[in-house]
This record gives sequence, structure tokens and C-alpha cells, in this order.
Amino acid sequence: MSRPYPLALPFVLALTMALGPFSIDAYLPAFPAMAEALGVNIGEVARSLSIYVFGLAVGQLVGGPLSDHIGRARVMYAGLGIFIVACVGVSQAGSLETLLRWRAAQAFGGGWVMVLVPALVRDRVRGRDAAKLFSMIGLIMVVAPGVAPSIGSALLAVGSWRTVFQFLAVYALGLIPLITLFVLRSAAPKNSTPAPRESLLTRYRSVFTTTPALPFLFLQAFAFSVMMLFITHSSFIYQEHFGQSESVFALLFGANIVMMLLVNLANRAVLNRFTSRQILITCLSVQFVGVLLLAVMTWTGASVWLFLPAMMITVGAQGGVAPNNQACFMEFFERHGGTAASLLGAAQFGVAGLLSALSTLMPETLGSVIAAMFICSSICMMIVVRVLRPGRD
Repeated sequence: MSRPYPLALPFVLALTMALGPFSIDAYLPAFPAMAEALGVNIGEVARSLSIYVFGLAVGQLVGGPLSDHIGRARVMYAGLGIFIVACVGVSQAGSLETLLRWRAAQAFGGGWVMVLVPALVRDRVRGRDAAKLFSMIGLIMVVAPGVAPSIGSALLAVGSWRTVFQFLAVYALGLIPLITLFVLRSAAPKNSTPAPRESLLTRYRSVFTTTPALPFLFLQAFAFSVMMLFITHSSFIYQEHFGQSESVFALLFGANIVMMLLVNLANRAVLNRFTSRQILITCLSVQFVGVLLLAVMTWTGASVWLFLPAMMITVGAQGGVAPNNQACFMEFFERHGGTAASLLGAAQFGVAGLLSALSTLMPETLGSVIAAMFICSSICMMIVVRVLRPGRD
């Protein structure tokens, strides 16, 4: 059964999840200043981004099972502690090597924190209620990647690149009392039937052998990859291919955020009439239609104003895919919720990060980007058709 939760719970959980996007996007405007200060080129500074994404996946793989074993609160506080110390370390780094080491530690601690959000939701609610809570968290979460670069630019205006990481440390520190008051104090017990002697391998084996849940693991990875591929190449698509200015690019990119917000809002409403699985299948189908439209627009050489709606459909559908897929997956794990959440997060960031990195090796053409998005969306549709079977709940 679902348990009542404080009204502030989704807001605080969203702020907690936002630690990831803020850590990735807030320091992007500082790349040139960091490169100059450390005596390296911007490409070497960009390595810190890849290291962070990889470290985030590793941190989630460790933090989730650990929270099943010793409790959510201990892992949450430890993760925030590691993150805060590492932020201070990054802000004091005098060389690229030192910065990369602290950045890896920051990601590891951040992974512990982020992986607990779906586990805490699963501890509290189930079914439609879980999907609604994930949707509320996602509604706030969608805003974070959009505002993070602006926050980073504002911090650079009043300080140096080191100020950005000092801000992240203060942000994480401010989460501690909020999480204590509104999340952990009202959380359900760690497990009604704990199994403290189970090893890490045993916990992961238990998740992997829950066969009905595995399709949602793959959907999380490849549906998110569709959006990640767009984000990776968005500057090339709109600024180089379509020749738009920086200011127009910001508006075009923001249109996708607006669409995700609208889909997220609609998702909460339709959950009163349809199941999470039904909505998930619909949104994945819409995403696939969007990619097909993108392929047509690319093939016909359509203008950016015809291309944009197709991209908004494709990326906007993620606003309904993510919360419902999380709810469907976590529904299977009354026990080992933390371990399950760690695999879900690692699949999302690990696979999407790897595919987006590999996509940079392709010829930088619009056709190549859309082809990669089409492959990922096609995998999702194959899972829908062959495994989820529409109408079977």
C-alpha cells in the first residue's frame, strides 16, 4: 500500500536529483576560464564531464545496494559528505590531474545521493501513486538543466570558475536539513524483511533474475539516449547546420524543455484514467513517430521551422516516458529497491553517456545524428511490440 507523504517531499526529492544536472551543466560556461587557469586546452577540461558521467554511474551501482544493506539515511548523508568535500577539492585544484581526481570523487558521492531518490519513492508509494510522484519530481527536474548554465554564468560574473564549485558545495550542504525534515524522517523502514548477510552479487543477481522488470531497464537506457544524442549535438544541429545565432539557439533548445514540461503536466492528469504501462507505451510510440518525422525533414532538407516541431515531439515525449518507466520498473522490487534503482540509474547514464560519446566519432552531419536517434528509438519500439504487448497490464 501507498503511504501518505509530506507535500514538500516531491520538491525536496527533485532538488536532490537536481544535484546531477547542476553538477554537469552549471560549470559549462566556465570551460574557457578553467582551461586558462590550469594551462590546458578546453578539450582537456571537457574530460572532466565524461569522468563525471562515468563516476555517477559507478557511484549509483555501489550506493544503491549499500542503502539496502545499511539504510537509506546513512548512504544519503555519506554521499552528500563525499560530494561536499570533493566540491571543495575541485575549487582548490591547481592542476588538471587534481581537478579530475576530485571530479571523480564528486561524481561518486553524487551517484550515492541520486540513486536513493527512486528507492525512497518505492519505499513510500506504489502503482499510479508512484508514477504521479515520479512525474512531480520530473516536472521540477526538467527545469534544472535549463537554468544551470545561467546560474553558472551569473556565478562567473561575480567570482571565478572556483565559485561555481563552491556554490555546489553550499547547495549540497543546504540539502541536508531539507532531506532530514521532509524525506528521511517520514520514510518507511529500510526493509520489512531485511537480509543483512546478502552480498552485493546476490542483490544484483536478484534484480537481474526478475525477468519481467528487465525490459524497463533497457527502455530507460535507450529512450534517454534519444534525448542525450540530441543534447550532445544540439549546438551543431541548430547553429552550424541551420545557421542560427546563439540567442535563437537558446530559444530553439528551450522549446524542447517547454514541451517536456507540458507532457509531464499532462501525464499527471491522464494517470487518473490509464495505467503507467499504457501511458509509457503511448509516449514511446509518439517518440518513434517524432524520430520518423525528423528523418523525413532531414531527407527533404526542410527548414528549421519544420524541423523544430518534430524535435519537440521527439524530446518532449521523454516527459512521459521517464516517470512511467521508473514506476513500472520499481514496482517489481519491494526488496532490494536501492539495488534496483542503482541499475536503473547506471543503465540510463552509462548507456546514454557511452552512445553519445561514440556518436561524436560519426561524421558530423544531421543525417548521422538522426540515424543514431532512430536506432535507439527503434530498439524501444521492438521491446514494446515483442515484450510489453499493448493492452496487456
